[in-house]
Amino acid sequence: MEFNVKSGNPEKQRSACVVVGVFDSRKLSHAGEQIDTVSDGYLSNLLRRGDMEGKLGQVLLLHNVPNTLSDRVLLIGCGKERDFSDKHYHQVIAKAITTLNETGSMEAVCFLSELNVKGRDTHWKVRRAVEATQDTLYAFEAFKSKTDAARRPVRKLVFNVTSRKDLTIGEQAIKEGMAVAKGTSKAKDLANLPPNILNPAYLAQEAQKLAADNDKIDCLVLDEAELKEMGMGAFTAVSQGSDNPGKLIVLKYLAGGSQQKPIVLVGKGITFDSGGISLKPGDKMDEMKYDMGGAASVFGSFVSITELELAINLIVVITSAENMPSGSACRPGDIVTTLSGQTVEILNTDAEGRLVLCDALTYAERFNPDVVIDVATLTGACVVALGDQASGLLSNHNPLAHELLNAGELCGDRAWRLPLWDEYQEQLDSNFADMSNLGGRGAGTITAACFLSRFTKKYHWAHLDIAGTAWRSGKQKGATGRPVPLLTQYIITRSQH
Repeated sequence: MEFNVKSGNPEKQRSACVVVGVFDSRKLSHAGEQIDTVSDGYLSNLLRRGDMEGKLGQVLLLHNVPNTLSDRVLLIGCGKERDFSDKHYHQVIAKAITTLNETGSMEAVCFLSELNVKGRDTHWKVRRAVEATQDTLYAFEAFKSKTDAARRPVRKLVFNVTSRKDLTIGEQAIKEGMAVAKGTSKAKDLANLPPNILNPAYLAQEAQKLAADNDKIDCLVLDEAELKEMGMGAFTAVSQGSDNPGKLIVLKYLAGGSQQKPIVLVGKGITFDSGGISLKPGDKMDEMKYDMGGAASVFGSFVSITELELAINLIVVITSAENMPSGSACRPGDIVTTLSGQTVEILNTDAEGRLVLCDALTYAERFNPDVVIDVATLTGACVVALGDQASGLLSNHNPLAHELLNAGELCGDRAWRLPLWDEYQEQLDSNFADMSNLGGRGAGTITAACFLSRFTKKYHWAHLDIAGTAWRSGKQKGATGRPVPLLTQYIITRSQH
């Protein structure tokens, strides 16, 4: 998909289609008014006749509008002008792209980027439009023998900006939007792959491929034997039940100079989670291929940041393993020693994410990090608490938490902070080890983060629980790519300071 920006009048665009907005009730946007004026009221006459009200998501495709140079004019309903929000903007862009794709307009000039979104500037609107376009066009069809590809898909989109001085801003926004979209698509592709293809070895190969294609990226893969020898008893307790050995994958992009402390992203990469000996129920177990959503998202964020070539030091640590029941699997009641030297009583083998993560969080100390952010599809309790709208956020450092929350608000990939109070730590008490890996039914998301916090004392740390946001179920089943936009925005903002 090709994106450009330009500044011009809608009636003068030689294009397959010009896209403009209409608000409820039948109020033309500024670009719509310009077309209406040169066409002697052609649009307003249609609206008065009742062809369109301007309700959110309505479309009206017009051909050969008088005194215009475009083959078509596509009117998109934007709802009530005073209520037009970030969410509505995303929806109208998505509706426009879907319609263009279905109607044979292989290129178009879009004036929706000129609509007024409260508190949002040209950069935000162009970048968000690029991301929304790529998200709308995304399809995972690698394993289909026949695909439903559009006969004449949209291939080029030009976003109009109000003045020529906005062109440079728009070009930078396109660059950022394309990078975020590329990383998000990579995260979706990885997470959507079936678990018989995407296992720890495959994920390691993908990381090595990324490093081979870019001389600014280094990749290190540690196998299960090395992890065991190193003392990662919690990690290897999870991976030991599978015929596919676990891997710790480290990607480094060091473009910020030797004095700059790195940002470290840690991703949970359980490529299939059966629950182990504490076997999960069969319903929707196929969706447990998405238990590597954290790994997919930090991988995707790494792709976005390296694409932008930001002057930043970024290290990604991916804990990749399968959690399977077998004669060699760990059992409820087992006690393991972590890389930190702390011991854990495993009460439930389905609370495995925190076991692989805790060793990786200790491993992250060696990088002398500025901050460490781990991302994991960690708890069903987070889905109960926040549904599929917000990722759960817990942190031992208020400024880091606020920066992540602000990044999420800016890019529409939102998180919500939960408390990390000492009182919750008591739920992890064990009679036989330093702690158990289960905190009981109450506050499950918080006690999981409390567990992780015991391994993050030496740096500023945040935890993102994406159990509700990493994928969709039902008819629209598939990975979302979240929180790639949030993480990328956070790092972009950091790079500018």
